[in-house]
Amino acid sequence: MFGPTHDGTAPMMDAPRQWLFRCLATLALCIPASSALAQEAGAVRPINTLTADERAGGWRLLFDGKSIADWRASDTATAPGTFHVEHGEIIVHGSRSHLYYQGPVADHNFRNFELKVDVYTLPRANSGVYFHTAFQPVGFPDTGFEVQVNNSQGDPKRTAGLYDVKDNYDAVARDSTWFTMTIRVEGKHVVTLVDDKVVVDWTQPDDWAPPRGHAARRIASGTFALQGHDPGSEVHYRNIKVRILP
Repeated sequence: MFGPTHDGTAPMMDAPRQWLFRCLATLALCIPASSALAQEAGAVRPINTLTADERAGGWRLLFDGKSIADWRASDTATAPGTFHVEHGEIIVHGSRSHLYYQGPVADHNFRNFELKVDVYTLPRANSGVYFHTAFQPVGFPDTGFEVQVNNSQGDPKRTAGLYDVKDNYDAVARDSTWFTMTIRVEGKHVVTLVDDKVVVDWTQPDDWAPPRGHAARRIASGTFALQGHDPGSEVHYRNIKVRILP
């Protein structure tokens, strides 16, 4: 301890003591910040999980982040490695193939639903998420609708458009950045969203005539599929979850 000098003034500290006090003061300032960072890091939600509120709301995971055992790929003779799991993500990169959900949720047959999926595209990537479709061993799916995933590839039809039905030509997402795409189907009403912003709001008319080349593109029921479009495209998917709607 430093007592007062004979004239009552505070003593001067030598350089080593000044250095020590500065270090202690700096450490005191750093401790709260470090605690805040730790709390923030602890609040980061693990991927491919559901919160208690989501489970109570009827949400179910279609991908556990570890395996695609509940999914089945097409075109395995010509594209055996288009889909694989790495770091909790389904990575789509290879020749044309489609990965169909074949798991137990709703016996992989969905009519009215809300689907959410996190998507990450690399530049010049093309992919898509199909709904109301059915497994077929070869080729592009004949049944169901495709919701486009494309932020920069040559096809001008962009992400979240209802392909060849209600296309979107505006940039609503960016490459190299995770975004959440939502597909909601209730009756004949289809809504797509990117990060909770509506992109497509379409209702199938009673006199609906499917577009040329898509004779079975009409509201019905079926499963989901992820598209592997071409070897030049790489897209990652995670947090794939669905809830059944009335």
